[in-house]
Amino acid sequence: MLDLEQNKMLVRIREEVDPNLEMAEVHRRVYQAGGPAILYERVKGSPFRAVSNLFGTIERARFIFRHTLERVQKLVRLKADPSLILKSPLNYIGTSLTALNALPWKVSGGSVLNHQTKMSDLPQIKCWPDDGGPFVLMGQVYTENPDAPGIMKSNLGMYRIQMAGNNYQPDKQIGLHYQIRRDIGVHHAAAVGRGEKLRVSIFVGGPPAHSFAAVMYLPEGLPEVAFAGALAGRRFRYSMQNGFVISSDADFCITGFIEPGKTLPEGPFGDHLGYYSLKHEFPYLNVKEVYHKPNAIWPFTVVGRPPQEDTMFGKLIHEIAGPMIPKEIPGIKAVHAVDAAGVHPLLLAIGSERYTPYAERKPQEILTLASALLGYGPLALAKYLMIAAGEDNPHLDIHNIEAFFSHMLERIDWRKDLHFQTMTTIDTLDYSGTGLNAGSKVVMAAAGKKIRDLAKTVPSNLKWPKGFEKPALVMPGVIVLNGPKFSDYEKAQKEFEELTSQIERQDLKNIPLMVVADDSEFTAKSLNNFLWVTFTRSNPSHDIYGAVSFVENKHWGCRGPLVIDARIKPHNAPPLVEDPVVTKRVNELAAPGKSLHGFI
Repeated sequence: MLDLEQNKMLVRIREEVDPNLEMAEVHRRVYQAGGPAILYERVKGSPFRAVSNLFGTIERARFIFRHTLERVQKLVRLKADPSLILKSPLNYIGTSLTALNALPWKVSGGSVLNHQTKMSDLPQIKCWPDDGGPFVLMGQVYTENPDAPGIMKSNLGMYRIQMAGNNYQPDKQIGLHYQIRRDIGVHHAAAVGRGEKLRVSIFVGGPPAHSFAAVMYLPEGLPEVAFAGALAGRRFRYSMQNGFVISSDADFCITGFIEPGKTLPEGPFGDHLGYYSLKHEFPYLNVKEVYHKPNAIWPFTVVGRPPQEDTMFGKLIHEIAGPMIPKEIPGIKAVHAVDAAGVHPLLLAIGSERYTPYAERKPQEILTLASALLGYGPLALAKYLMIAAGEDNPHLDIHNIEAFFSHMLERIDWRKDLHFQTMTTIDTLDYSGTGLNAGSKVVMAAAGKKIRDLAKTVPSNLKWPKGFEKPALVMPGVIVLNGPKFSDYEKAQKEFEELTSQIERQDLKNIPLMVVADDSEFTAKSLNNFLWVTFTRSNPSHDIYGAVSFVENKHWGCRGPLVIDARIKPHNAPPLVEDPVVTKRVNELAAPGKSLHGFI
């Protein structure tokens, strides 16, 4: 904290701040303004101070890890390509020390064991009005596999933890929500298979590297505690207490058991797609002890419609781990999980197309690569995967989203370049599908020469069926228009039959993609709005239509524009909206003489 404060990267809030909605609103406002980390010196109802927005800018995140980031990047590059040490040995001299810091160090005790408290004394931070209660929002959840125990085979993940509310017994039970494709699920399944309770330790605070390690996707066989030590520049120190692993450098540590086969309702929770994840049955922790070190500070973050602070996690992860994917999936040149679309709903990729260099280029190898991506770690949760052949434009920038879309839409042939997976798994937090974790995916692949020029204006003579109106151009070749309010899929099918029939009778060859939304003006107002609305509110198998569509040998395609129904459906989760009363209170902290004056 002092390091950040001395470098003018931290602001102290002297006034008492309410953890019920107010602290989260402060955090969001300061983050949106590109402001500093925030130290809350007086948290209503808690004896502990709190801090947030530590990673609120990529510059601050790099500053925090300024002594170790480059070394860790070199270590990752070396793992991706061991021959680098032979090509430039002097450049990798320090990697052996970094590797040494990756070895966890068992010690006796630690200051975190000096004091105990109870869950209700911790800052009870509630972020959104309809949240089911307060949550631990930057916890490092530590588990081991009962079938293969040991710290070098452990998992350290950042899963949300509901501290109170619903049916939890106060101070004795807390909710533990983890999504699919998480290692804690493997550990939990092993414990259930053995008929045993799963031991869980939750670390809060400590070196920032420990929090970051909990969100880092790592190669098989590399535990997060090892990465945490390497990034911190100091080995991960731990001790044992009553059979639980304790992080010796954490500010807080919560220990407890998950009993096999037992769940309780968890949620709702305002999540990173910009909607509430709803109440569902999830495991819960029977709390044993809550430890804390002297003068402990409670770190937290706030999620919501992106971008938020976790956007910076994603950027830093890409800087560190970016070189790994092309090595683990040969042929892949770049990937981009689009934050503005909620990360998992939309994945962009560039791959090689080398299968038939003697013939006209078409999607072949990139389809194989698409299958590999949809089986690779967290990328397997992608719902829309757009993949382009890099040979068609060696300078294509995957982070220039509008340029990437234009490249794809100039080349894609909707008759053959759409590939669906139906009745499959999607992100737990995505409610566009048919149920929890259930939905569909689509791969859109483009390789070869341009087949169309993209319209740069909305044609003035277009006609639409009743209920469809107000077309607006989002980007070249992409139109969004208002549709009637969604009621059910049977009615939607009829509405879109009328719409696509009308489209067939008009010249729209330069508009390959159309989106139907509830508010075309909002959707077209910015690229981020378009990405958020389109890809968080649609399920490919149910919500993709097309002009002159057909099914041939179980392959669906269309000869005219593709149309995505991105209207809000009754089964979708509600979007997040701030409480105006709380917003007004936070505004008062920006008045002259108040702690946030000049920051928001």
